[in-house]
Amino acid sequence: MGRGTLRIYLGAAPGVGKTYAMLSEAHRRVERGTDCVVAFVEHHDRPRTEVMLHGLELLPRRELEYRGSVFTEMDVDAVLERAPAVALVDELAHTNVPGSRNAKRWQDVEELLRAGIDVISTVNIQHLESLGDVVESITGVRQGETVPDEVVRRADQIELVDMSPQALRRRMAHGNIYQPDKMDAALSNYFRPGNLTALRELALLWVADRVDEYLQQYRGEHNIRTTWQARERIVVGLTGGPEGRTLIRRASRMAAKGSGSEILAVYIARSDGLTSASPKELAVQRTLVEDLGGSFHHVIGDDIPAALLEFARGVNSTQIVLGSSRRKTWQYIYGPGVGATVARESGPDLDVHIVTHEEVAKGRGLPMARGARLGRARIIWGWLVGVVGPVLLAVVLRSMEDAPGLANDVLLFLFLTVAAALLGGLRPALASAAVGSMLLNYWFTPPTHTLTVQDPENLVAIVIFFAVAVAVSSVVDLAARRTHQAARLRAESEILSFLAGSVLRGETALDALLERVRETFAMESVALLERSSDVEPWTCAGSVGPAPVTRPDDADVDMPVGDNMALALSGRVLPAEDRRVLGAFAAQAAVVLDRQRLVGEAEQARRLAEGNRIRTALLAAVSHDLRTPLASIKAAVSSLRSDDVAWSEEDEAELLEGIEDGADRLDHLVGNLLDMSRLQTGTVTPLIREIDLDEVVPMALGGVPEGSVDLDIPETLPMVAVDPGLLERVVANIVENAVKYNPGQEPVAVAASALGGRVELRVVDRGRGVPDEAKERIFEPFQRYGDAPRGAGVGLGLAVSRGFAEAMGGTLDAEDTPGGGLTMVLTLTAAPGGVRAEAELPARATS
Repeated sequence: MGRGTLRIYLGAAPGVGKTYAMLSEAHRRVERGTDCVVAFVEHHDRPRTEVMLHGLELLPRRELEYRGSVFTEMDVDAVLERAPAVALVDELAHTNVPGSRNAKRWQDVEELLRAGIDVISTVNIQHLESLGDVVESITGVRQGETVPDEVVRRADQIELVDMSPQALRRRMAHGNIYQPDKMDAALSNYFRPGNLTALRELALLWVADRVDEYLQQYRGEHNIRTTWQARERIVVGLTGGPEGRTLIRRASRMAAKGSGSEILAVYIARSDGLTSASPKELAVQRTLVEDLGGSFHHVIGDDIPAALLEFARGVNSTQIVLGSSRRKTWQYIYGPGVGATVARESGPDLDVHIVTHEEVAKGRGLPMARGARLGRARIIWGWLVGVVGPVLLAVVLRSMEDAPGLANDVLLFLFLTVAAALLGGLRPALASAAVGSMLLNYWFTPPTHTLTVQDPENLVAIVIFFAVAVAVSSVVDLAARRTHQAARLRAESEILSFLAGSVLRGETALDALLERVRETFAMESVALLERSSDVEPWTCAGSVGPAPVTRPDDADVDMPVGDNMALALSGRVLPAEDRRVLGAFAAQAAVVLDRQRLVGEAEQARRLAEGNRIRTALLAAVSHDLRTPLASIKAAVSSLRSDDVAWSEEDEAELLEGIEDGADRLDHLVGNLLDMSRLQTGTVTPLIREIDLDEVVPMALGGVPEGSVDLDIPETLPMVAVDPGLLERVVANIVENAVKYNPGQEPVAVAASALGGRVELRVVDRGRGVPDEAKERIFEPFQRYGDAPRGAGVGLGLAVSRGFAEAMGGTLDAEDTPGGGLTMVLTLTAAPGGVRAEAELPARATS
């Protein structure tokens, strides 16, 4: 019996319709006469899903008792005994109750597949094991139930059940997914539009990659070598010249025509370090390609066309975009150029696009080199022209019936000597002069076939030829050296100019500067090391690249910056002429590091100035708010002490109550002012310990009228790591603020829930709310929103609450309440090892 097939309906979130689609497929198969049974399907009390079970054979479930409760799981033995052709098994990532046949449901499915039973199942993208961390960072919920990616990848068919976030939220609001009592919590937490959009993108990308695997497998099985334009990957070859921006934009337009296209810009630098590329231009192009959704890659290779093709094939590219050559016509003597070579050697799998631009044929400049060191190919050509060329020329001239004469022969040999100097430098030119003079003497100067010269004029001609050849080759070689040096100095001046500009503008971050050093000198890693004194160990202030060194002695190149700082490079040894530019980079790195530290000190000074501003505002703000309760207290006390009036017991009680209320208001105001002062001076030191929310929150509600708050704190919540006193102050402030602005038609809701390693406390009122542009402003000190009257507080409650929350490692934010109002969300850190609540909504909710 062969292995059964697995079909999986994959969804981005609960409620998209996976179970409904699976049951619809089951009905279609039953109508075609297929033996199909329901091994396990959970409808979660959704009427439309429950209706789809009608007409299908349901196999009995196995009951298991665990911790005093009875649970039902799929009965694998019953399914194997029934042996249907197709079995429906919902929730592939489900964890079975202890005592089951297997720990995970996907292991039950594996048994059914091995028995030859076809299985149709469902799973959400957030339950894939490899995406657990990604989903937690998006939703704040860590999935407890996961399935290995390989199990899903091995499925014979994967069908994506897709739905837009807006449609899913409408389905939720209509009650088609959860019960009404869970609807608001789900919409404001897991089912936020941003969460659903991100999960949908994850699902689409994961399925696209799986489809790509199917395609590659099919191509391999059928020995298909040609490129299928199913998913475009466009590689843009950059030279560092100004035409790069045109190429990137052109590639972006090409990518926009096909869904899922990728742009990969690559700059290939020679391994000898500095090139003619402008670092500033490369930085601009890197930013441009990243802004357009592509990626920038830096590759080192001496053979530019080969390195470009190797990179393109390595990333499975389908197209290469190159610019038309900037060479002038005479510069093609060095070779056909990168574009022509790549087009010739790309083969049928890669399309090469040559894009015209404004820099065509304006000259590309000679390649940068150190001294007169030329490329290996040019040196070889120089020797061939200088040594083999004169021999071939002599053969050609000897075969001619009408000789051009000795003077013309000398000019022809002199031309070859100059060509050898242009290509290979001085040494091939000297060899060409020697070989040419000997050939002239032997073949073309009477008496021929001998090295003697009969006519003194011919001797003079040969000597002059040799002297001119040496002089011309020396001049040409010197000019080439000067050209290379000038080009190098131009590149160095561009780098130094860019560094000087970045110093003035303060634009370069330390990591970006170190990355530029690594790219400029073709290094593997760069680190900026420092120490406080000569006897202290080195510490790393910043680094880029793999495995940076920790001591200057371990680096291939180190550039000291003062007595206790050094720039350490690993990868290769640099020649002496590069150290000038490296020294400029090192000095700039020290400046950037100092600037970063100065920025930190400036921020500290700004905080001190802010504290002074707060204290100044404090004196101005409390001049009225502190006097109001003091005035009422003094008036009441003066009245009680007056001998002119005989106060009744009721009047005395009313005056005493006024004194007590004024004192309470005064105590509250002074407490907030002291708290704000502690926050501004940084003297708040939380005493963090583990505690349950239900021990703190009820105590914080003592200052609000009875019945004005509806409290909902589940007992299953994990403990939180907080300072109980600070937490009580935070909750009291935000609840009192919510009650103050709540219209009173329904109580303020205070509810808590667990989201991954965090616990959220939400305080929900049904007031008039706060506009988006004012949500952050209400947390600033001395801010009253709207028409809050003077005397209602100095506007410090929310500022103090956020400050205390952040001091405990939490956050306090404001959100709109669905249907109107404001929701304060206090996020706290769950205690490590505390009892964890089940993430019921995303883990158990399956369509």
